[in-house]
Amino acid sequence: MKNQFKRRACAVLFALTAVCAHAHGARAGDVEITHPFATPTPVGVRTGAAYIVTLLNSGSLPDRLLSVSTPVAERTQMHTMSVDAGGVMRMREVADVALQPGMPVSMRPGAGLHLMLIGLKQPLKEGDSFPMTLAFERGGKTEVKVVVQVPKSRAGQGGEHRH
Repeated sequence: MKNQFKRRACAVLFALTAVCAHAHGARAGDVEITHPFATPTPVGVRTGAAYIVTLLNSGSLPDRLLSVSTPVAERTQMHTMSVDAGGVMRMREVADVALQPGMPVSMRPGAGLHLMLIGLKQPLKEGDSFPMTLAFERGGKTEVKVVVQVPKSRAGQGGEHRH
């Protein structure tokens, strides 16, 4: 019985280690930041995009993402994207991202919120990573590691973000 328990415990620990090896993130106060990533950019393109799979405020009070910065770009902006009734994509810069308690916010290519990297100092290459600082109203500042990757849903389809 003890050996069975030890084997199960080891299997669970191994599985958790494997999951943690592929996922990355951070916390800022009550906000959990899961899997920040950016999409690769072609040579010569000076604008890129970054995303965060999930921002989750586990606290009891609202928080807001106020700003984002990274040394790989001259400046960053938070954008929202939508498609109007005529099928035209519209992007707008937003001043902040509201994070209500218990309500996850996701960023993904092709829809909704994303982080614009303007004035890239070099192309973003798949497999590279870079630091990004997120500033929250309540949670303060935290640095995350952003991994450059082709989104799984667009792998093999030219997954670069275009504007």
